[in-house]
Amino acid sequence: MTTIFRHTGQHGLWATALGASLLAGMAAQAQTVTVWSGYPELAPFYEHVAEGMKATHPDITVDVQAIPLREHERRVALGIGSGSAGNVVIELPGSTANRYIVNDLLNEAPADVIEFVSNPENFGPFFVDAASFGGTLYGVPLFRGQSALFYNTDMFEAAGLTGVPQTMAEFTEYAEKLTQRDANGNPTVTGWSLRLSGGGQGIAEKFWINMFQYDGGLMIEEVGPGQWRVNLNTEAGRAALSQYLDNVHTLRTVTVEAPADAEAFQRGQTAMFIRESWVIGDTAAKAPDLNYATAPLPYGAIGLPANLYVSAEDDGADAAWAFAMATNEPENLLWLLENVGWLPNRGNVDYSPVTDAVPQFGGFLDYPADYEFFTLPALAPIEELLTRIANRLVEAFANPALAGDAAAIEAFLQAAEDEANAILAREGLLAQ
Repeated sequence: MTTIFRHTGQHGLWATALGASLLAGMAAQAQTVTVWSGYPELAPFYEHVAEGMKATHPDITVDVQAIPLREHERRVALGIGSGSAGNVVIELPGSTANRYIVNDLLNEAPADVIEFVSNPENFGPFFVDAASFGGTLYGVPLFRGQSALFYNTDMFEAAGLTGVPQTMAEFTEYAEKLTQRDANGNPTVTGWSLRLSGGGQGIAEKFWINMFQYDGGLMIEEVGPGQWRVNLNTEAGRAALSQYLDNVHTLRTVTVEAPADAEAFQRGQTAMFIRESWVIGDTAAKAPDLNYATAPLPYGAIGLPANLYVSAEDDGADAAWAFAMATNEPENLLWLLENVGWLPNRGNVDYSPVTDAVPQFGGFLDYPADYEFFTLPALAPIEELLTRIANRLVEAFANPALAGDAAAIEAFLQAAEDEANAILAREGLLAQ
């Protein structure tokens, strides 16, 4: 979808030679800014921001191109280095942006952006660091993906469940009670929707979220400055994989073929699942009568900040940064939270008009004082690492022979860990 800002002109003075000259100057400065997003549900937000800029930036044309995440990642990889993309605002996590920063493909932030982002009243250190590389700011923090439990309150009530699972063992117990089956014992409504298939690194990220619930188990850990190690064959890794396999093959509270994720939840095909806050806005649009709530996870959550980066030159860069900054206007951030459901990263904005009206945000914003967060490390090969791990996990999830076999699970995870650490070694990043 494209929003075009046109200078409409006026009669009288603008008809003079001076007016014609001014208009010619404005036309010469007119810029087209292309916004690349990996989340189609964010297209209306970026269009809303563009519409709001009309009064102050009538000389800018904004072209919003929001496509599915994996396609977006390929587009950025292929397009940003070719020099043919034009003036682009690119939505990326810092862990992905790093590979383009080290190759000088993304602009350093100008002074006014640095002043805004580095103001601690606007953003905490976590978000500033996530938008920086080597102490230099490159991005404007915008929103974050943060995980929480979504659960169908009607199904919980029907199963006699009055609270939410407080441990990972209880997640499995709840899943058993919530699963609805046909006459042959096959689930018609899954008790707990797990990410079991599909392409890309998301499978590994979702596994890491579950692994993290076992006392903060980290899949990728910085052992020393610039030195990293993949940890899969650990107590937390073995416990997480065993739980997946038990639910899929032993208890059959979920199957690889079952409808999954937000769509299944909205259709009443699963009772609970772990996902980010965008599901709230998506559910309001697609299943407004669904009775559900959210809750924090037992130990902590993933926090994935998304930033806006610029790849442009001269006046085009100025126009691109103007758009990136406009996304952080309080009115726009409230619109984002209310209409899309992603959590804005800016801190000094009163979000209560939205959160009071939508209590489902409580599972994301109201968490214990000792709640922990982790994020994806800013490593150049992070996507390769997670994709390789995800491919291995998909094999495991579909293999019933692994279920209940501790030695086989350990051997499987060790092989996956060795393969991933070989990538770190190749890049000179593996801790010795």
